[in-house]
Amino acid sequence: MFTSETQLRVRYADTDQMGVVYHSNYFDYFEVGRAEAIRQLGYTYAKMEEAGICMPIVDAHARFLRPALYDNLLTIKTTLKELPVHHKIEFVHEIYNEQNQLLCSGKVILYFVEKTSMKRAVMPEILKKILEPYFT
Repeated sequence: MFTSETQLRVRYADTDQMGVVYHSNYFDYFEVGRAEAIRQLGYTYAKMEEAGICMPIVDAHARFLRPALYDNLLTIKTTLKELPVHHKIEFVHEIYNEQNQLLCSGKVILYFVEKTSMKRAVMPEILKKILEPYFT
């Protein structure tokens, strides 16, 4: 299992009139967590796209437990519970506030696809080699 943590401060633009993070912004926070998790492994989305692979979202879910507020420092916990073996990769996300209270949890499923044809592909070999030690 691979787990990563990234911190992010809530911007005013992320909130509604009540100062509460608007629900759709959590999916942006999940994306920040995924991108930074891959970066912490020494790889990036940009490198993946340069290699001709994209990762569109095919399914996304979120459960909202408590509100995040303007200027809160959030911790985005991103977990890969299984090493992808085919075209599908599944990220589990949890967002915590500074009091370590769980605010939101979610799951996002993406597919590896060829950038030009949008046909399903497998995970880039370099990313697979980076991730394998976390799953042995």
